Amino acid sequence: MTESATKTQLDAVDPLTLDGFEQLHAMLEGRLPTAPIAETLGFVGFEVPERGTAIFELDPELRHYNPIGSVHGGVFATLLDSACGCAVHSTLAVGEGYTSLDLTVKFLRPVTVDSGRLRAVGTVLQRGRRTALAEAKLYDGRGKLAAYASSSCMIFS
Repeated sequence: MTESATKTQLDAVDPLTLDGFEQLHAMLEGRLPTAPIAETLGFVGFEVPERGTAIFELDPELRHYNPIGSVHGGVFATLLDSACGCAVHSTLAVGEGYTSLDLTVKFLRPVTVDSGRLRAVGTVLQRGRRTALAEAKLYDGRGKLAAYASSSCMIFS
């Protein structure tokens, strides 16, 4: 067995043995794969500073535009959904999972390539045994609020 194969086996992680916060940190450390949507849209930053909080960043590009010349609302929604969902994910116990029940998005200002790096900050507002409520705020590069979302998630084991 080669040295790199041995190192890969030593670094391998079984996600079923980790809680949600540990799973997300294993992704940040490269020990678990990240969600493919991050590559598809070009997320440039991902943080989980504490349980119940997740942050995603993206630099707006022309490929994110809608026909009216600004970043498509679906890009906003994906950033906000990711922030809400991963904030909830970070609270999961070993063996728990979740799925989004809804996502409500409010678009507050247009975003273009000149808006600077977008930062979606998700926070869990309430975590129960079977449901969680999270919110996320999307800021432009000047720190202005560009969009807001709330999401309910179902917790299951």
